[in-house]
Amino acid sequence: MSAELFHQDEQMSEVLQQVSSQLRLSLGNIHSALTRLAPPDIRDEERETDLNAAVLCQSYYRILRLANNLADASEPERPADTGLVNDDIVEICRSVMDRAQTPAGLVGIQLDFRCGKESHIIAVDSERIERLLLNLLSNSFKFIGTGDKRVSLEVRVESGYVYLILSDTGRGIPPHLLDTVFDRCRQPGRLDPPPHGLGLGLPICQRIAREHGGSLALASEVGKGTTVTVSLPNRRVPQRLGTALPLVELSGGFNRTLVELSDVLPKQAFTQKYLD
Repeated sequence: MSAELFHQDEQMSEVLQQVSSQLRLSLGNIHSALTRLAPPDIRDEERETDLNAAVLCQSYYRILRLANNLADASEPERPADTGLVNDDIVEICRSVMDRAQTPAGLVGIQLDFRCGKESHIIAVDSERIERLLLNLLSNSFKFIGTGDKRVSLEVRVESGYVYLILSDTGRGIPPHLLDTVFDRCRQPGRLDPPPHGLGLGLPICQRIAREHGGSLALASEVGKGTTVTVSLPNRRVPQRLGTALPLVELSGGFNRTLVELSDVLPKQAFTQKYLD
């Protein structure tokens, strides 16, 4: 990369970080005002108020997701193993799938979780892995199509790696697009129409896998679905390292599952009974 292009990339990263920061600061105020105008007890009692507040809440979550993705995309990739601690990868994955069950049911999708072990400890950043899985679920929900709508996650433990295998029965990806699926954010003509995102989800997932010393592979067949395999080293770290403040904690209240799935769910998912 030439010095000029490198400088331009640095400038763009600084701009994106500033945009993300300004968005999150404003979102904190929006969430605070929404809570005062439509407190949970009123939303529980008044259906019309609850539905109107749900529209605002969904928009809040969508913009928060965008702000987080912009911040993540603009930051230098972390060196592998930074911020990893020894944690139960099976429980992390099981918890994500459990929390996604209700949102999945709202859009008619069946979720399945499989693992041959009750638990397994490896070096991970649990919040980053949750974000990776929720981004992958968001993609599966978005392109699930009609008919038999199923998404499954299998955790497979082998001697050298732990594999997180997420499969869906969606529309699949045409072969000529597979090589560029991680670069959609750089191809305006391939971006999904609103309210979907900027094509940042898969690159962020790929980055998170690399930060763990692992990798992400994608296989797809049109009309049959897509399978994403995340490979994580099957090892532990000797001590806890410092971790950065999660991006989603820099604004108002949030539900991490709804943040990442906000652009594929109906407004009913943001009514009070699902937020509680």
